Amino acid sequence: LELAEREIPVVAPLERDGQTLHTHAGFRFALFPRRGGRAPEPGNLDQLYRLGQLLGRMHAVSASHPFEHRETLGVENFGHASLSTLLDGGFVPRSLLPAYESVARDLLKRVEDVFARTDFQPIRLHGDCHPGNILARDDAFYLVDLDDCRMGPSVQDIWMMLAGERHERLGQLSELVEGYNEFHDFTPRELPLIEALRALRLLHYSAWLARRWDDPAFPMSFPWFGSERYWGDQILILREQMSAVQEEPLKLF
Repeated sequence: LELAEREIPVVAPLERDGQTLHTHAGFRFALFPRRGGRAPEPGNLDQLYRLGQLLGRMHAVSASHPFEHRETLGVENFGHASLSTLLDGGFVPRSLLPAYESVARDLLKRVEDVFARTDFQPIRLHGDCHPGNILARDDAFYLVDLDDCRMGPSVQDIWMMLAGERHERLGQLSELVEGYNEFHDFTPRELPLIEALRALRLLHYSAWLARRWDDPAFPMSFPWFGSERYWGDQILILREQMSAVQEEPLKLF
């Protein structure tokens, strides 16, 4: 609602009797107006420039004061806690458990090192700002799905817009930041966090599924989650991410 009041294009919840969060039969729910649109085109530099403007406008508002109740994105809650959920819950097949645990713990050590040597000021974030959570329609963009809002580095809302090979991501980053800087100053020292944040997201996503596995909708929607193939693929992905974390960070042109 704060963003909507500042004319930032978000799909804000509807209010009734001054409230946006309601209850029925023991369930909590919110209602939103219907908005149509599609995800931005991957790698479209013109769209990325305008998306950068949108993110800069949002962060200019969100940097004004912190959340009162939302947590801060960090290695402990997104990384170690996620790994504990997966290991303690027995979600990783026994045959793949040693390999998965080993690469995950090694990766988290690398991520801890990156966070330790990177200075940043946490601000309020969208938190899950990937193209699927942005609606593009008639040359306008709307931000949706803010349920993962939290405190963290501003680059968390930027890196998921990047796709493709390194040289492509460099060009995309340049467009995003150029638009962003029109409304809020981007901090280049956060760039080394990009691959560390991607590593945390990989672990957090698996744990997100695991924590909801008792919900009958989840095994139906994600039947591959419990398969050996999924966890074998995850081991390979985490190994590749280990290499990415150790590579030279992206830089602005």
